[in-house]
Amino acid sequence: MKKIGIIGGLGPEATVDYYQRIINAFKNESGDLNYPEIILYSVNMSEFIGLMRAKKYELATMYLLDRIESLKRAGADFAVLSANTPHQLFDQLREKSTIPLISIVEATCNEAKTRGLKRAGLFGTEFTMEASFFPDVFKNQGIDVIMPDNHDKEVINYKLFSEIELGIFKDETREILIGIIEKMVREQHIDSLILGCTEFPLILDKETYAGIPVLNTTKIHVESIVKYCRENL
Repeated sequence: MKKIGIIGGLGPEATVDYYQRIINAFKNESGDLNYPEIILYSVNMSEFIGLMRAKKYELATMYLLDRIESLKRAGADFAVLSANTPHQLFDQLREKSTIPLISIVEATCNEAKTRGLKRAGLFGTEFTMEASFFPDVFKNQGIDVIMPDNHDKEVINYKLFSEIELGIFKDETREILIGIIEKMVREQHIDSLILGCTEFPLILDKETYAGIPVLNTTKIHVESIVKYCRENL
Protein backbone atom coordinates (compact mmCIF):
# COMPACT_ATOMS: atom_id res chain seq x y z
CA MET A 1 0.00 0.00 0.00
CA LYS A 2 1.05 3.57 -0.62
CA LYS A 3 1.75 5.81 2.36
CA ILE A 4 -0.91 8.50 2.73
CA GLY A 5 -0.02 12.12 3.48
CA ILE A 6 -2.75 14.40 4.81
CA ILE A 7 -2.71 18.16 5.17
CA GLY A 8 -5.15 18.53 8.05
CA GLY A 9 -6.30 21.09 10.56
CA LEU A 10 -8.54 23.00 8.12
CA GLY A 11 -10.38 22.27 10.37
CA PRO A 12 -9.49 19.70 12.99
CA GLU A 13 -12.97 18.12 13.27
CA ALA A 14 -12.94 17.11 9.61
CA THR A 15 -9.37 15.84 9.91
CA VAL A 16 -10.49 13.39 12.59
CA ASP A 17 -13.36 12.30 10.32
CA TYR A 18 -10.91 11.65 7.47
CA TYR A 19 -8.67 9.50 9.65
CA GLN A 20 -11.57 7.42 10.98
CA ARG A 21 -13.07 6.92 7.53
CA ILE A 22 -9.76 5.80 6.02
CA ILE A 23 -9.09 3.33 8.83
CA ASN A 24 -12.66 1.98 8.67
CA ALA A 25 -12.28 1.37 4.93
CA PHE A 26 -9.47 -1.10 5.66
CA LYS A 27 -11.20 -2.99 8.44
CA ASN A 28 -12.30 -6.50 7.53
CA GLU A 29 -13.88 -9.52 9.15
CA SER A 30 -10.55 -11.33 9.53
CA GLY A 31 -9.32 -8.63 11.88
CA ASP A 32 -5.82 -8.64 10.43
CA LEU A 33 -5.30 -4.95 11.36
CA ASN A 34 -3.70 -4.26 7.96
CA TYR A 35 -4.09 -0.49 7.99
CA PRO A 36 -2.22 1.94 5.72
CA GLU A 37 0.53 4.17 7.04
CA ILE A 38 -0.81 7.73 7.41
CA ILE A 39 1.30 10.84 7.90
CA LEU A 40 -0.61 13.89 9.11
CA TYR A 41 0.51 17.50 9.04
CA SER A 42 -2.04 19.56 10.98
CA VAL A 43 -1.52 23.17 9.93
CA ASN A 44 -2.33 26.41 11.73
CA MET A 45 -5.84 27.18 10.52
CA SER A 46 -5.74 30.83 11.62
CA GLU A 47 -2.52 31.46 9.72
CA PHE A 48 -3.79 29.91 6.50
CA ILE A 49 -7.24 31.55 6.65
CA GLY A 50 -5.53 34.88 7.35
CA LEU A 51 -3.54 34.57 4.13
CA MET A 52 -6.69 33.69 2.19
CA ARG A 53 -8.65 36.62 3.64
CA ALA A 54 -5.80 38.98 2.72
CA LYS A 55 -5.85 37.47 -0.79
CA LYS A 56 -2.18 36.55 -0.43
CA TYR A 57 -2.69 33.50 -2.58
CA GLU A 58 0.94 33.03 -3.57
CA LEU A 59 1.99 32.99 0.09
CA ALA A 60 -0.90 30.64 0.92
CA THR A 61 0.22 28.32 -1.89
CA MET A 62 3.80 28.28 -0.65
CA TYR A 63 2.55 27.72 2.91
CA LEU A 64 0.75 24.54 1.85
CA LEU A 65 3.44 23.43 -0.59
CA ASP A 66 6.08 23.58 2.16
CA ARG A 67 3.95 21.27 4.29
CA ILE A 68 3.28 18.90 1.40
CA GLU A 69 7.04 18.63 0.93
CA SER A 70 7.34 17.87 4.66
CA LEU A 71 4.94 14.98 4.14
CA LYS A 72 7.09 13.72 1.29
CA ARG A 73 10.24 13.89 3.42
CA ALA A 74 8.38 11.92 6.08
CA GLY A 75 7.71 9.17 3.53
CA ALA A 76 4.30 9.97 2.00
CA ASP A 77 3.80 8.61 -1.52
CA PHE A 78 0.95 11.03 -2.23
CA ALA A 79 -0.95 13.76 -0.41
CA VAL A 80 -4.43 15.15 0.05
CA LEU A 81 -5.91 18.35 1.46
CA SER A 82 -8.62 17.42 3.95
CA ALA A 83 -10.63 20.57 3.21
CA ASN A 84 -12.35 22.16 0.23
CA THR A 85 -11.21 25.78 0.67
CA PRO A 86 -7.50 25.19 -0.07
CA HIS A 87 -8.50 23.54 -3.34
CA GLN A 88 -8.81 27.09 -4.63
CA LEU A 89 -5.03 26.74 -4.93
CA PHE A 90 -5.02 23.12 -6.09
CA ASP A 91 -3.82 23.65 -9.67
CA GLN A 92 -0.79 25.62 -8.50
CA LEU A 93 -0.06 23.06 -5.78
CA ARG A 94 -0.31 20.10 -8.15
CA GLU A 95 1.96 21.81 -10.66
CA LYS A 96 4.69 22.37 -8.06
CA SER A 97 4.29 19.33 -5.81
CA THR A 98 6.84 16.54 -6.17
CA ILE A 99 4.31 13.90 -5.09
CA PRO A 100 0.83 13.23 -6.55
CA LEU A 101 -2.16 15.10 -5.09
CA ILE A 102 -5.77 13.86 -5.17
CA SER A 103 -8.41 16.54 -5.68
CA ILE A 104 -11.60 16.56 -3.63
CA VAL A 105 -13.28 18.67 -6.33
CA GLU A 106 -12.43 16.31 -9.19
CA ALA A 107 -13.50 13.29 -7.15
CA THR A 108 -16.83 14.95 -6.31
CA CYS A 109 -17.37 15.97 -9.93
CA ASN A 110 -16.81 12.38 -11.07
CA GLU A 111 -19.39 11.21 -8.52
CA ALA A 112 -21.91 13.81 -9.70
CA LYS A 113 -21.37 12.76 -13.32
CA THR A 114 -21.81 9.09 -12.42
CA ARG A 115 -25.12 9.91 -10.75
CA GLY A 116 -26.32 11.91 -13.77
CA LEU A 117 -26.67 15.16 -11.83
CA LYS A 118 -26.95 18.44 -13.73
CA ARG A 119 -27.60 21.26 -11.28
CA ALA A 120 -25.79 21.01 -7.97
CA GLY A 121 -26.08 23.52 -5.15
CA LEU A 122 -22.96 24.33 -3.16
CA PHE A 123 -22.44 24.98 0.55
CA GLY A 124 -18.96 26.06 1.65
CA THR A 125 -16.86 28.73 3.28
CA GLU A 126 -17.03 32.27 1.94
CA PHE A 127 -13.88 31.51 -0.06
CA THR A 128 -15.36 28.40 -1.67
CA MET A 129 -18.72 30.01 -2.49
CA GLU A 130 -17.08 33.12 -3.98
CA ALA A 131 -14.41 31.30 -5.99
CA SER A 132 -14.79 29.52 -9.31
CA PHE A 133 -12.85 26.31 -8.70
CA PHE A 134 -15.97 24.18 -8.19
CA PRO A 135 -17.97 25.62 -11.12
CA ASP A 136 -14.95 25.45 -13.45
CA VAL A 137 -14.33 21.74 -12.86
CA PHE A 138 -18.02 20.79 -12.96
CA LYS A 139 -18.70 22.86 -16.09
CA ASN A 140 -16.26 20.67 -18.00
CA GLN A 141 -18.63 17.76 -17.33
CA GLY A 142 -21.77 19.70 -18.22
CA ILE A 143 -22.86 20.24 -14.61
CA ASP A 144 -23.93 23.64 -13.27
CA VAL A 145 -22.91 24.62 -9.74
CA ILE A 146 -25.43 26.93 -8.06
CA MET A 147 -24.57 29.18 -5.11
CA PRO A 148 -26.95 30.29 -2.33
CA ASP A 149 -28.05 33.92 -2.42
CA ASN A 150 -25.83 36.51 -0.73
CA HIS A 151 -27.73 36.55 2.57
CA ASP A 152 -27.65 32.78 2.85
CA LYS A 153 -23.93 32.73 2.00
CA GLU A 154 -23.31 35.00 4.96
CA VAL A 155 -25.39 32.81 7.25
CA ILE A 156 -23.61 29.64 6.12
CA ASN A 157 -20.16 31.15 6.52
CA TYR A 158 -20.99 32.62 9.94
CA LYS A 159 -22.31 29.31 11.24
CA LEU A 160 -19.26 27.51 9.89
CA PHE A 161 -16.67 29.64 11.62
CA SER A 162 -18.57 30.46 14.83
CA GLU A 163 -19.86 26.94 15.52
CA ILE A 164 -19.22 24.04 13.16
CA GLU A 165 -15.45 24.50 12.75
CA LEU A 166 -15.27 24.55 16.57
CA GLY A 167 -17.08 21.24 16.87
CA ILE A 168 -20.36 22.85 17.94
CA PHE A 169 -23.35 21.20 16.26
CA LYS A 170 -26.69 22.78 17.17
CA ASP A 171 -30.08 21.44 16.11
CA GLU A 172 -31.12 25.03 15.45
CA THR A 173 -28.23 25.51 13.01
CA ARG A 174 -29.05 22.24 11.28
CA GLU A 175 -32.62 23.42 10.71
CA ILE A 176 -31.38 26.73 9.31
CA LEU A 177 -29.15 24.89 6.84
CA ILE A 178 -31.97 22.54 5.84
CA GLY A 179 -34.18 25.59 5.29
CA ILE A 180 -31.61 27.03 2.88
CA ILE A 181 -31.50 23.72 0.99
CA GLU A 182 -35.30 23.71 0.71
CA LYS A 183 -35.21 27.29 -0.55
CA MET A 184 -32.60 26.44 -3.20
CA VAL A 185 -34.66 23.47 -4.36
CA ARG A 186 -37.78 25.63 -4.56
CA GLU A 187 -36.30 28.77 -6.11
CA GLN A 188 -33.14 27.66 -7.91
CA HIS A 189 -34.23 24.13 -8.87
CA ILE A 190 -31.08 22.35 -7.73
CA ASP A 191 -31.07 18.56 -8.12
CA SER A 192 -28.37 17.90 -5.51
CA LEU A 193 -26.21 19.62 -2.91
CA ILE A 194 -22.42 19.60 -2.62
CA LEU A 195 -21.25 19.74 0.98
CA GLY A 196 -18.29 21.87 -0.05
CA CYS A 197 -16.77 22.07 3.41
CA THR A 198 -15.60 18.86 5.06
CA GLU A 199 -17.17 19.95 8.35
CA PHE A 200 -20.70 19.93 6.88
CA PRO A 201 -21.09 16.12 6.92
CA LEU A 202 -20.69 16.31 10.69
CA ILE A 203 -23.93 18.30 11.02
CA LEU A 204 -25.75 17.28 7.81
CA ASP A 205 -25.23 13.53 8.05
CA LYS A 206 -28.16 12.22 5.98
CA GLU A 207 -27.88 11.13 2.35
CA THR A 208 -30.78 13.32 1.24
CA TYR A 209 -32.34 16.61 2.30
CA ALA A 210 -35.39 18.32 0.81
CA GLY A 211 -35.78 15.34 -1.52
CA ILE A 212 -32.38 15.72 -3.22
CA PRO A 213 -29.12 13.75 -2.77
CA VAL A 214 -26.24 15.21 -0.82
CA LEU A 215 -22.68 14.88 -2.11
CA ASN A 216 -20.56 14.29 0.98
CA THR A 217 -17.17 15.52 -0.22
CA THR A 218 -15.34 13.88 2.70
CA LYS A 219 -16.79 10.44 1.94
CA ILE A 220 -16.16 10.81 -1.79
CA HIS A 221 -12.60 12.03 -1.27
CA VAL A 222 -11.79 9.21 1.15
CA GLU A 223 -13.03 6.64 -1.38
CA SER A 224 -10.56 8.08 -3.92
CA ILE A 225 -7.77 8.11 -1.35
CA VAL A 226 -8.37 4.47 -0.40
CA LYS A 227 -8.49 3.38 -4.04
CA TYR A 228 -5.23 5.15 -4.86
CA CYS A 229 -3.58 3.84 -1.68
CA ARG A 230 -4.36 0.26 -2.66
CA GLU A 231 -2.94 0.59 -6.16
CA ASN A 232 0.50 -0.93 -6.74
CA LEU A 233 3.46 1.39 -6.33
